Amino acid sequence: MQGRFTVFVYGVVCYLIFFGTFLYGIGFIGNIVVPKSMDSGREGLLATSLLVDVGLLGLFALQHSIMARQWFKRGWTRVIPEPAERSTYVLLSSLLLLLLFWQWRPIGGNVWQVENAAGRTALYAVYALGCLIVLVSTFLINHFDLFGLRQVFLHLRGKPYSPLGFRTPAFYRFVRHPLYLGWLMVFWATPTMTAAHLVFALATTIYILVAIQFEERDLIRFYGKEYHRYKQETPMLLPLRFGSNKSRNVAVRESAR
Repeated sequence: MQGRFTVFVYGVVCYLIFFGTFLYGIGFIGNIVVPKSMDSGREGLLATSLLVDVGLLGLFALQHSIMARQWFKRGWTRVIPEPAERSTYVLLSSLLLLLLFWQWRPIGGNVWQVENAAGRTALYAVYALGCLIVLVSTFLINHFDLFGLRQVFLHLRGKPYSPLGFRTPAFYRFVRHPLYLGWLMVFWATPTMTAAHLVFALATTIYILVAIQFEERDLIRFYGKEYHRYKQETPMLLPLRFGSNKSRNVAVRESAR
């Protein structure tokens, strides 16, 4: 019982670190409130700043992708308790994001600058809406499973973990990846697009588009024909077309990985 309690406390601590990182990230990307944001701090040499920023983004992308693959999980759970696998993934992702926030190098120069008050307000509104879509999407697919709390709680109670069913609630009826759509809104909706912000937005957009391909392969392997049919009938990111009602009774479990 003591071992199960330790794993549970570990999962809770990992979640709290994640949530603090998420809140700081909102301020970091939007240049709001936080002591160091994407465009604050001393600017260094262009080549050095670009190398550091791309390296930090690449490090996060590698960890986020490799640790999400099933072959890695099978080996990793020989080292750590299986109920703590997701929490450990969340913890390492959060720590790499905190490293990015700490070491990020601003790059001078504006790609665009919206001076009009209505335009700035509209872009901040899109930014806030993107943050809301991200958060709500995690709850639609089970927020606590996505970030490891459900796993450690079931372990604490001595119950085996059961995978979530496949369904398409709310946003998932219109796009397969509303969580990623929300993040793209956050990355691009800014009244001041600096060179550093553009590097960040481009790199994260490319990562999302590539990650979706790997993620959907895993989802098809796991859910089979249900997800394959859902993929055919529902747009990936933009709700430009609508799938048939035949797929409405199934669920997508989208991971943040």
